Amino acid sequence: MNPTSAGVPEIFGAAQALTMSSREIAELLESRHDKVKQSIERLVARGVIVQPPMGDEQDTDAMGRKRTTSVCRLEKRDTYIVVAQMSPEFTAQLVDRWQELEAAQPAPAMLTGPQLMSAALIEAQQTLSAQAAQIEDMREDVEADERLTKADGSLNVTEAAKNLGVRPKDLFTWLSTNGWIYKRPGGNAWLGYQSKTNTGYLEHKSTTVLRADGSEKITEQVRVTAKGLSRLARLMPGVAREA
Repeated sequence: MNPTSAGVPEIFGAAQALTMSSREIAELLESRHDKVKQSIERLVARGVIVQPPMGDEQDTDAMGRKRTTSVCRLEKRDTYIVVAQMSPEFTAQLVDRWQELEAAQPAPAMLTGPQLMSAALIEAQQTLSAQAAQIEDMREDVEADERLTKADGSLNVTEAAKNLGVRPKDLFTWLSTNGWIYKRPGGNAWLGYQSKTNTGYLEHKSTTVLRADGSEKITEQVRVTAKGLSRLARLMPGVAREA
């Protein structure tokens, strides 16, 4: 039998699923409808497929008399399982039939009236939200630039914390947690990671200290540059973890 002669399946259910009736499957397989339904029942009993919805279809018997037939309505996946169970050689015809049915699906309807207005309002709200986010980003950039104008050269971490409006303890914690500064094993001084000094966010300043016995000691201090302060002004407060 030519599969294109079978009836077009109905659209039903909340999800508007495209289905094929057990009667159409029987026609494709050139088999009796009751045999197809029995195969479906066995597959349901074994848990291979779930019980498909039932419905009534009008058809005509061999004498030309109209009659009502109870049919199962199966979605695409389950039709393949049923056909493979009963007659694998007809799978190609089933594939062709599904391609015809899916190609015949109507295009989505254009929105009109209240639906169109609702969609336009949703789109406008999304646009406003995106603009608000951009404005917030710009505000943060302006605040960061204002902080930079108050900074003169590089700052120690305590001075940088004051400039950023955060507690020095919190800034030290954030810098060490996010890979900006560290301490050598057994050391007390904070040092900047090479990656942050290479990018110009941090620098080291050496200071010579005169001991009580007249000897000199050279200490090294990590300092935040103007570029580093600008970067921190965008990452903090929050305290946000740097990506």
